[in-house]
Amino acid sequence: MKKQALVTGATSGIGRATALRLSVVGYDIIATGRRADRLAELKASIEAQGGACRTLCFDIRSEEECKKFLEPIEQVDLLVNNAGLAAGLEHIDQGSTADWDAMIDTNVKGLLYVTRIISPKMVAAGHGHIINLGSIAGTEPYENGAVYCASKHAVHAISQSMRADLLSHNIKVSEIRPGMVETEFSLVRFHGDQQKADKTYVGVEPLTGDDIAETIAWIVQLPAHMNVNDIVLMPAQQAGAYYTYRKTK
Repeated sequence: MKKQALVTGATSGIGRATALRLSVVGYDIIATGRRADRLAELKASIEAQGGACRTLCFDIRSEEECKKFLEPIEQVDLLVNNAGLAAGLEHIDQGSTADWDAMIDTNVKGLLYVTRIISPKMVAAGHGHIINLGSIAGTEPYENGAVYCASKHAVHAISQSMRADLLSHNIKVSEIRPGMVETEFSLVRFHGDQQKADKTYVGVEPLTGDDIAETIAWIVQLPAHMNVNDIVLMPAQQAGAYYTYRKTK
């Protein structure tokens, strides 16, 4: 049987690009997401390029749905915990608790639910690789981002501890922490306000979902004795959460 890669949040952006790229390098894909039409389109695209894709439409924020859809899976060689979001951009005294719940439930609890189900399968198999999508926000907190930054700090800590927990089971754990990536991220953060989302990238050539997918493909093709524990990826015009050079002409 070919290697199986499970990619969460595969309906757009980094997740979709990663599913497509991993199919090219030899993985059968199990793609999860909440939008059935997007999953169907992804499946068709993967099959059109000669790959195989199974889709699972559910919300990782629900532990019961995670169990229902993921427990029956027999083999997962690679887990890409990609599903995540930012919601809102306000000072802590003005933030929406609904936004906070969405970020914590997806970015932290959803990642944990999926990993709790999949990691024992890897332990039983005696091998595996887990890649968690973090952010520079996981080490660089910024104004208006308290809860999002907290959720990505959690991903950073979980990744480090997870690596130690699974070390003796021949399971690699990698974390990718991108800076500015142009996907649906900002559109979701601003609740569909396209004008606000577009301003995020004015004067900057950001990273793309394909850039992150290419990095993931590189990581998973390294020799068995090598692991990328933690990698930070930035646009050339960004030096950190507070340092971005925007071209005005």
